[in-house]
Amino acid sequence: MTKKAKIKQEISIPEGVTASYKDNEFHIKGEKGELTRKFAHPDFSFSISDGTISIKSVKSRREQKALMSTFAKHIRNMIHGVTEGFEYTMKTVYSHFPINVSADDRGVVIENFIGEEKPRIANVVGSTEVDVQGDEIVLTGPDKEEVGQTAANIEQTTRAQGRDPRVFQDGIYVVEKV
Repeated sequence: MTKKAKIKQEISIPEGVTASYKDNEFHIKGEKGELTRKFAHPDFSFSISDGTISIKSVKSRREQKALMSTFAKHIRNMIHGVTEGFEYTMKTVYSHFPINVSADDRGVVIENFIGEEKPRIANVVGSTEVDVQGDEIVLTGPDKEEVGQTAANIEQTTRAQGRDPRVFQDGIYVVEKV
């Protein structure tokens, strides 16, 4: 005799997106790419049928409800990523020395930051694409976490250490998330 699910959430799969669940891994594929993520928890069961993804739990405590919402949001982000993608816009800000930014196979190269001769290099994570347009940097990709981590890497690379942040506000900052 199987226990009946006390709580469940359903996520609809839009047209043009294929989803599969095998060995605790979700594979979501769409026009912008393919994402894979592992979801394993003893209190939850996942299933795909009739264009919907179902998440069920036999326990209905607050922890399970919160974790179920987290799993559901991750799956929705994966679906959004393979259909529309994620885009972050960053802007270079300088008042002392003009910052030169370029993207190559090493990552995002930041030159002349606060007059430094050695360039700083920020790591680009996963399948994130970097497009430098003057003083704007546009990051796009299907995985929200990879795009966000790339933006964080660029911001952290341009931190002015050992200087007064009220005076030295030079850096590259996220100005828009689409």
